[in-house]
Amino acid sequence: MSNNCVSVGSKFPEFNKKAVVSLEKGKEFRNIGNSDIEGKWAVMFWWPKDFTFVCPTEIAEFNNNYINFEDRDTVLMGASTDSEFVHLAWRKDHEDLRNLQFPMIADTSKSLAEELGILEPNEKIAYRATYIIDPQGIIRWVNINDLSVGRNVDEVLRVLDALQTDELCPCNWKKGEETLTSQLEMA
Repeated sequence: MSNNCVSVGSKFPEFNKKAVVSLEKGKEFRNIGNSDIEGKWAVMFWWPKDFTFVCPTEIAEFNNNYINFEDRDTVLMGASTDSEFVHLAWRKDHEDLRNLQFPMIADTSKSLAEELGILEPNEKIAYRATYIIDPQGIIRWVNINDLSVGRNVDEVLRVLDALQTDELCPCNWKKGEETLTSQLEMA
């Protein structure tokens, strides 16, 4: 991982990338960029390579929770350094990926992954990185896993819930539980 890692408190970098948004002929691709998340909460998660084994389990789980992100007024986006054509072929080939409800961003130039500091040094593929970005475009949470370990989508949702309260949330806090702020106000 790069020493220039963009992290919590940083502005999310400017980007405008091709993405697979549909399997419908003629409507497969669209550019996705900062304008798509401006003024909204956003989650961008990265995977190392298409046509692999751990990656589709994560992508499918994010898709299974799409409605949970939508309920939180949060834009969900996935990304890797593969091309949009490889993304499309993988979606067509893999049953769990055919009905994705979020874009698969193609960072073929690796410029965004490089700017984020998440390129694995040998193969120059992205680590399993997850970013929560607030409506002002500021990164509020980053989680980066090694290539071999899948992430926990429930934890991404838990942290998103906590950040959206804009209050102090204790360890293991879950939506619906009291925050520390509300406990302090009652004291």
